[in-house]
Amino acid sequence: MSDLEEAYRLDYFDEAGFTRQECVSCGDMFWARVERDTCGEPPCEEYGFIDNPGFDEAFSLSEMREVFLSFFEERDHTRIDPYPVAANRWRDDVLLTQASIYDFQPLVTSGTTPPPANPLCISQPCIRMQDIDNVGKTGRHTMAFEMMAHHAFNAKEDIEDPEQYAYEGEVYWKDETVQYCVELFEELDADISDLTLIEDPWVGGGNAGPAFEVIYRGAELATLVFMSLEQDPDGEYEMKDGNRYSEMDTYIVDTGYGLERWTWMSQGTPTVYEAVYPDTIAFLKDNAGIELTDEEEAIVHQAAKLAGRMDIDEAEDIEQERGTIAETVGVDTDELVELMEPLEDIYAIADHCRTLAYMLGDGIVPSNVGTGYLARMVLRRTKRLVDGVGVDAPLDELVDMQADRLDYENRDTIRDIVRTEVEKYRETLDRGGRRVRQLADEYAQRGEAIPLEELVELYDSHGIQPNMVEDIAAEKGVDVDVPDNFYSVVAERHGGGDFPGEEQGVPYADRIVELPETDRLYYDDQQRTEFEAVVLEVFDREDGDFDVVLDQTMFYPEGGGQPPDHGTLSTDDVTAEVSDVQRYDGVIVHTCDTDPGKGEFARGQVDAQRRKRLMQHHTATHIVIHSARQVLGEHVRQAGAQKGVDSSRIDVSHYASVTREQVKEIERLANDLVQDNVTVSQQWPDRNEAEEKHGFDLYQGGIPAGEQIRLIQVADDIQACGGTHVARTGDIGTIKVLGTERVQDGVIRITFAAGNAALEATQTTEDALYEAADVLDVAPPEVPETAARFFDEWKARGKEIETLKEQLAEARASGGADAEEVEVGDATAVVQRIDADMDELRAQANAVTEQGDIAVLGSGLDGAQFVVSVPEGVDVDAGEVVGELAGRVGGGGGGPPDFAQGGGPDADALDDALAAAPEILRSVANV
Repeated sequence: MSDLEEAYRLDYFDEAGFTRQECVSCGDMFWARVERDTCGEPPCEEYGFIDNPGFDEAFSLSEMREVFLSFFEERDHTRIDPYPVAANRWRDDVLLTQASIYDFQPLVTSGTTPPPANPLCISQPCIRMQDIDNVGKTGRHTMAFEMMAHHAFNAKEDIEDPEQYAYEGEVYWKDETVQYCVELFEELDADISDLTLIEDPWVGGGNAGPAFEVIYRGAELATLVFMSLEQDPDGEYEMKDGNRYSEMDTYIVDTGYGLERWTWMSQGTPTVYEAVYPDTIAFLKDNAGIELTDEEEAIVHQAAKLAGRMDIDEAEDIEQERGTIAETVGVDTDELVELMEPLEDIYAIADHCRTLAYMLGDGIVPSNVGTGYLARMVLRRTKRLVDGVGVDAPLDELVDMQADRLDYENRDTIRDIVRTEVEKYRETLDRGGRRVRQLADEYAQRGEAIPLEELVELYDSHGIQPNMVEDIAAEKGVDVDVPDNFYSVVAERHGGGDFPGEEQGVPYADRIVELPETDRLYYDDQQRTEFEAVVLEVFDREDGDFDVVLDQTMFYPEGGGQPPDHGTLSTDDVTAEVSDVQRYDGVIVHTCDTDPGKGEFARGQVDAQRRKRLMQHHTATHIVIHSARQVLGEHVRQAGAQKGVDSSRIDVSHYASVTREQVKEIERLANDLVQDNVTVSQQWPDRNEAEEKHGFDLYQGGIPAGEQIRLIQVADDIQACGGTHVARTGDIGTIKVLGTERVQDGVIRITFAAGNAALEATQTTEDALYEAADVLDVAPPEVPETAARFFDEWKARGKEIETLKEQLAEARASGGADAEEVEVGDATAVVQRIDADMDELRAQANAVTEQGDIAVLGSGLDGAQFVVSVPEGVDVDAGEVVGELAGRVGGGGGGPPDFAQGGGPDADALDDALAAAPEILRSVANV
């Protein structure tokens, strides 16, 4: 018997009468109290609870949640409040919360920090983007869901140093976990003879272990994972992902009970969506005008029981499965599709709106990266579904329905974000449609289908949905390769749960680990700049400098966006300049230009002026983001920061541009806090206590490790921070916001200066204003009005020049003596040399085309330049013509079929190229 098989044999199974059996359909091994042929899970069996609820009582979501949590509270589990759906708020290796165990990875599961309680229970909102293409089709998949769970964190006692972990001993393990699960079913009066537990080893996030999928009447209601293995190239166990694993010193009970499916089981509705979103589904059906006859309702009802076959992750051919369902219920496949697809879209809209409410409610701002990208993807897909099924309610209202049900307080902001995104989407579609037509033409010429890579790029760059590409491509006779799991593919490519690679080390990493952690004196007194220390080690660098390790230091190492301190290290013999300070695994390394000598007694002197400026800017960073949240909204969170001695910048998540009035208000609030001269305090609380009291907004600048974390408090703003700070806000002097800019969609950069740097920045701006005033010969306050007047006059002259150029172009087009007219099939082409700039050349070409003729114009003003314009309905590709002409003058060019330009350096060959234009035109037109 293998070790893995032995892992599933429990004393509880023997005591409770469960036996190990094999499914005749799929071959999986499972445990049940009665003899069965199959494992009970679709497609091996159909759903057996629709119209036949699995529990004696029907529950709503909130009622079922309370049943679960109360059940485990009565069994000595502590109820824990749910975490946000944005997992990157407390960890830096994933984006979204996909399971309750995400709340405790990696610090708790590794034993680095203790759990908030042990054992515990929770009902954790989750989002699984990989399920997006199944939502609505299978009847059971929801992208947004609550994972009810109970967890126990255990650590082996028979190891060399059990105290190295934040918890020790065993709370409970497999037998108790399975027993709790069965007892919960019994408490709900379930028929245990319908219960099966399928053996299914689990892997994920570098961990693994045996697991049971708990199936009841065809629905998977729970997964019981026993996390006991960690990835190890030399491990003795090879798991289903192909990697090897070894046993951990900690071992974790990791369970997941899908709240929505338990609620569905209690009601026996045709799909999970009627159980979870009854009001929303009814509203959407009514709004879209979806009304079914009794006969159609019966067909839909029958099909719902078979919908488990429509899982894109398991079915080999979704369309074939649809046909099988149609045959089973006795209707034509096209008739079933016509009935089911609008309903499937309605179900997906309800689910996606709930997903958006979770994401936007928890402060995720749509953007082009990370969680923001995923939120935008969901929003745009939802908008397409809404429009396609004929729902005319604004999307922000539909999302607000879910936000209201989830009790979010920032509903006005959520609606504003949705409205803003919908408008951006409209603009993007207008631009993207032109690119799709161009792409369709390219693949039509090749005689190839548009591949998946192009679809993903169109979606990423322009927000173009695959169905829009299909429609436009069909007009050109081009096929499109759209996989059933398109959105899952896109989500996966944008970090739906990737883990980062290993951090890059230093050449002497093996010697650093042997050194003790450096005592960080800068936390004891941040104003102090002198200290004494012993040189523990000196490493030679390839660049000729030296990396010096001391037993203690006042030098702050680079981190959290704060540059390192500079200064000197002096012994009796040498004085070394410190140009860089870094920290590796708790050991602080000082880069010096001289070797102070291993074992020497050294005196350190931090550059006090640089330290002061860095402290002012770091504390000002906390104040600026605090002020920005007050002005722009609580969704504002730090997306990056860099402190400096002359200025600093902070990137914040925000969905719109920042107005000048908002900038002034942020600056005013920041300086009010400076003038209040409040204390800037530091404290080292227990991590769990800090998170429970202040939430995950603590981690604006990164996620620190350890059981205790350092908090910096400035008035009402509290953040986990490892940087150096002034003692009181008044020590900053003043804060000046220098400007804001959008560095990427959904992220605004605020640049500011503090202290003397703020004064210097203000003086620099004033110098520029006075210089402009001198140039304009006006007083400084008159500069804006004078500049505006000059600008208006300049624009007016520019328009006048453009008008004259157009008039000249029209005159030449109607009677240019040097113009040659060429017959190209049924069309006429005007070939002409005009030595003018490109603006005039384009204007001339447009004038010719407006008369219905092809324009082929050349200019020798700057090398040899060409413009070709083709009127609508003429079968000549302007891009091909320009390419041929430009090649004859040593260059290149191109463009869409109706208008193209290009050129080359050989102006002497211009006339010969134009002389060849008639031949080129006829060749391109196949005349």
